[in-house]
Amino acid sequence: MMSNMRDHLATINEILHLLSSDELSKAGEIAEKRLGMTSLTSHGAEHMAKFMPKGMQQAGTSMHKAASQFALVAEEGEVLLAYKALQEITNACVTCHAGYRIR
Repeated sequence: MMSNMRDHLATINEILHLLSSDELSKAGEIAEKRLGMTSLTSHGAEHMAKFMPKGMQQAGTSMHKAASQFALVAEEGEVLLAYKALQEITNACVTCHAGYRIR
């Protein structure tokens, strides 16, 4: 789980770099592949979910949905809208990390 979360953070960092380089389409592709709803299988989300409290599961689902939405927005090519959509991803991360800890 921790390695997945670290990869999520690295992905957000890569997305920020791509946005600053005006590579919105590439940022969207990476977001969907590594954070979006289509990434759930590769992250083993179903296996990990059974060890998480319901609220943590919901925060994770919100993050993955926000990432898929970001990918769609990024494809449209409006950088300010893409940054706003990216904030929805990080909001889900902040919410989860504020309420849950892995021991």
